[in-house]
Amino acid sequence: MKKKIVVPVVLAILGQAAGAGAAGFALIEQSVSGLGNAFAGGAAVAEDASTIFFNPAGLARLEGRQVLTGAHVVVPKAEFDDGGTLHAGTGLQISGGNGGDGGVTGLVPNFYYGQNLGNGWSIGLGASAPFGLATEYDRTWVGRYHAVNSELMTLNLNPTVAWQVNDRLSLGLGVSAQYLDAELSSAVDFSGTGNVLADGLVTLEGDSWGYGVNAGLLYEMSDATRLGLAYRSRVHHDVEGTARFSAPYTFLNTDVTSKVSLPDTASASIFHQLNERWAVMADITWTNWDLFEELRFKFENGAPDGVTTEEWESSWRYSLGLEYSPSADVTLRTGLAYDQTPVPDAEHRTPRIPDEDRLWLAVGVGYRINQSWSLDFGYVHIFVEDPEIDKSGLALAEDLARGGLVGEYDAAVDIASVQLRFDF
Repeated sequence: MKKKIVVPVVLAILGQAAGAGAAGFALIEQSVSGLGNAFAGGAAVAEDASTIFFNPAGLARLEGRQVLTGAHVVVPKAEFDDGGTLHAGTGLQISGGNGGDGGVTGLVPNFYYGQNLGNGWSIGLGASAPFGLATEYDRTWVGRYHAVNSELMTLNLNPTVAWQVNDRLSLGLGVSAQYLDAELSSAVDFSGTGNVLADGLVTLEGDSWGYGVNAGLLYEMSDATRLGLAYRSRVHHDVEGTARFSAPYTFLNTDVTSKVSLPDTASASIFHQLNERWAVMADITWTNWDLFEELRFKFENGAPDGVTTEEWESSWRYSLGLEYSPSADVTLRTGLAYDQTPVPDAEHRTPRIPDEDRLWLAVGVGYRINQSWSLDFGYVHIFVEDPEIDKSGLALAEDLARGGLVGEYDAAVDIASVQLRFDF
């Protein structure tokens, strides 16, 4: 049996990302200064070392050395309302409640170091959590055969380099070493009747390392306007772990494997300084969720694969932002963003990721304490269109065993963030 890889020091520093703030289970919360304007202009702003994540070419704009650390507290709400879920075998309504609030409060931390070498070259290192989720329902809820507990955490280590080609153009390149750790559990209907007293529980655990690259271009069209283009590659994971069964019947634990490809993204951003006090910015980002066709687990003991059909679609995110600097030491930020869901319809939506289209309203403030120290604060409320699940038709093969699930979520997300920056 494969033992789980443990990276205790790094994970203790970074914590566990949970409660995805962007569509799907991507985490765009990689900068507190950026969060204040809903990450509008993310690939073009390049105002601090967090540009390592959004566009490594922006490192060329940094002066001297900089350390940046931030934390985002993500508070999602996902309250399910059952619409009459029937058992596939008996045709009777499945027993159980609505599961409570499936949203789990989580911490999304980030750390960046950037240094301008003074010869046209800059280097940096980022540590972030680009993907993550956490949902948890009551053990006996009506959708227990689809999901009880879901946790996914990633840690991305991202060394980067930037080259200032000339006064207008900068290029950047980075590599990523990404760790993934996941735990998923659901009830097992051993009786075939939906009797909760005869249910078992299966818990799948696994982890993996995967690798990728990110690249960017920053072009200063004038002293007031700059354009940023950035790309982050997909990362493939060959996950290995275990399947543990807790059941009223004898059921042997076994090793399990799964292949997961986390999507690539591409962004185009623009930043324009209107005058010494006002600036505007915008961004459009594409995420290749087409890669997420299914979630499949292969059991070493020869049992049939565990499959969840996803058939997600590529999604787009659009954002606009505004900054106002009443003084040299204070920056006020606000932003608006629209985030498309990659989930195609109610039939393919699952309680592990009850995602829908999202509207962001963001505010933030930056304060320069002195020449070396700065603080940033940000807050976002995300309005989530009520996600619906409708598996009453049982068109997906796996739902014949799990039973139907019909209902609607009341969903929203709040994010509060703080960031400390040190220039030296």
